Amino acid sequence: MKIKHLRIGIVGAGAMLKYHTAGFRSAGGEVVALMAAHRESAESAARVFGIPQVCDSLDEMLALPDLDAVSIIAPNRFHAPMTLAALKAGKHVFCEKPPAMNARDAAKMAAAAARAGRLLMFNFCNRARPESIALKRAIDAGTVGHINSAQAWWIRRAGIPGYGGWFTTRSLSGGGPVIDLLHAADLALHFMGFPEADWVLARTFDDFIHDPRFRGPHPSPVHPDGICDVEAAAHALVTFKDGSVINLRTSWAEMNRKQEVSVTFQGTKAGGRMCRTFELDGIDKTSKDTAELYLTDAKGRNRDRVLKIKPDPHQGRLAMAANFVRAVQGKSAPLSCPEEAVALMRIVDALYKSARTGRPVRVRGR
Repeated sequence: MKIKHLRIGIVGAGAMLKYHTAGFRSAGGEVVALMAAHRESAESAARVFGIPQVCDSLDEMLALPDLDAVSIIAPNRFHAPMTLAALKAGKHVFCEKPPAMNARDAAKMAAAAARAGRLLMFNFCNRARPESIALKRAIDAGTVGHINSAQAWWIRRAGIPGYGGWFTTRSLSGGGPVIDLLHAADLALHFMGFPEADWVLARTFDDFIHDPRFRGPHPSPVHPDGICDVEAAAHALVTFKDGSVINLRTSWAEMNRKQEVSVTFQGTKAGGRMCRTFELDGIDKTSKDTAELYLTDAKGRNRDRVLKIKPDPHQGRLAMAANFVRAVQGKSAPLSCPEEAVALMRIVDALYKSARTGRPVRVRGR
């Protein structure tokens, strides 16, 4: 069902609200309602972002006349139930990452979207960054060949978000940096064409997770007496049935030199890398973005290329939200799909199980 004028309700008044509203509006979408856990927060945010209506519940929002879609910015625990409710009500859904707390819930969401005939997209905004788009274009053109290995990193030295809040509370988040910073893993899989995962061997570490010196410079509130029962860092090797592999590194608190977000890959014709590094850990205005291709000519000479990219200060966040609007309208292909989200969460589930058991874990099949 194509919709010319998309009317969207947003659940959540957190930091991503400004990107969702701006991104939807840039593509011609209309943000008509807002709901948050606390009405005062919703009313304040609605005034700031010019949203005309505040709802007290998701049910109230879903009952609004002519509402076409729902955007979900809420703690991870609520992604699946809110998405399922919105799809059952016949709405399209744009949901923040991670897709869900686990692969089982992600699969339920994918099945519900198929039954409802509605679009379900997840905000894997790093796919919409200009660096990623340029590299994916080269991959799709055959420049790289078959990618047989990749390294996906999102590492921080001191970056525990919302110390003691829902981010560090497993019952609300589902985990620490593995599930929070899974953009890098998703991007590597996106470049590789989502081969079918086979085995995962992983270790997680909780060094520094209880140390407030390692909290990040983020606007999330600090709760000194709150819960911190998730990992601080993880290292994993994922193997795939086609013989390819990914090395994963994620950390909120680990003795790294500085924060880095990167995906490096090695193909049968060329390699490549997209990278964001920070001079001051976690401060975006100090970051530098690069995209490179590594090639060798017929005479064995290196012909590496630094791709010229127009910087995106929003890191693909506005572009991904805009893509959702255009995809619902049938103007663009969606930049993410539920089936890929399920595949990613199956790897996450296997990673956590391997870390718990100390053994390799076979990824549950399709």
